[in-house]
Parts: sequence; structure tokens; C-alpha cells
Amino acid sequence: MKKHLGFVLNIAALALFIPGIILPMFSMSMEMTARLSASTLSSDLLNKELSLLATIEELWQDQRLLVAALIFLFSICIPLLKTLLVSLAYFKKNTALEAKTLNFVASIGKWSMADVFVVAVFLAVLSTNHAETANNQQFSILGFKLDLLISSETFSAAGLGFYYFTGYCLLSLLGTHFSHSSLKQGHHVGAPG
Repeated sequence: MKKHLGFVLNIAALALFIPGIILPMFSMSMEMTARLSASTLSSDLLNKELSLLATIEELWQDQRLLVAALIFLFSICIPLLKTLLVSLAYFKKNTALEAKTLNFVASIGKWSMADVFVVAVFLAVLSTNHAETANNQQFSILGFKLDLLISSETFSAAGLGFYYFTGYCLLSLLGTHFSHSSLKQGHHVGAPG
């Protein structure tokens, strides 16, 4: 029963993985406002939504190749490899290949937790809302006093992709746990005793 549940959870995790890497993981906007006496001028300095794939692409284009490659490896390649291997093990029931495959998946599972860590750190840095910063200057031109107030505000938030990817991580861990524990349970049942 655990084997079937593990397989179903891994397939459900894959269904969450795809929107998790395609949909925006976070959004960030930065606005600057200048007020001169009664006049106000406002401008968006930055307004961006990035998915995991778009982030990897942007890092690659900015020549941050190592960071892009690591995020791609830990957040895209290893999760897909894990799902493929758990599915292979499911269809190779009660064989040595099933045991070797699930043991390998359990060993790379520790490494695949790096994707959760990388994304969490990445979002922690980017999803910090910065309070409004203001700079007030006073000018005197031809005897008239003018107040110039320049302020900027930064907002960021987690997007739908973050929640899908988090759901993927949790379901995948649970599914892999059930698949691997069914293997251990099968060995205990058949053990002489």
C-alpha cells in the first residue's frame, strides 16, 4: 500500500512541479516619488515578476553561470531525475533494481533538499519589503523657499510559483519516504525470524 501511495504522491508532486517552475515565484516593484511644493512626479524604477526558469535564464544572461547552473541542477534536474527513478522503481516491483533505485533516490534526496534551501534563501533576500525612504531638501530660489521630497519604496511578494514549488517539495519528500519505507517493510516481512 505504501508503494502505491508513494508513487501517486510523486506523480502529484510532478503536477505541482511544472507550474512551480513556470509561474512567477516572486514579484518585486520599486517606485520613486518626487514632490516639489504642490507637484508630484512618480515613476516605477523596477516592476518585475520572475519564475524559477526566468530567474535561471536571467542569471545566465548576466554571466552568473555558476549560480544559474547550480539552481538549474538542484531545482530542475535532480527533482526530475528523482521522479523518473521513483516511477521506474514502482514498475520494477520486488527486484534488485527497485531496491538499488530507491536507495539511490534516498541518497540524492539529501542533495535535492538543496533546491529548497536555495529557493528559500533567494526568496528571503528578495521578498523583504523595504520601508519608504525619504530625503527632504529645502531650496531657496529668488527668495522663494521650495521643498523637494524624494522618496522610494520597495515591495516584493511570493508568487503562485513559490506555493506550487513548495507543494512539490513537500509531496515529493513524502512520496519518496513512502516508496522507500515500503521497500524496508518488504524486507522485514520476508526476513527469517
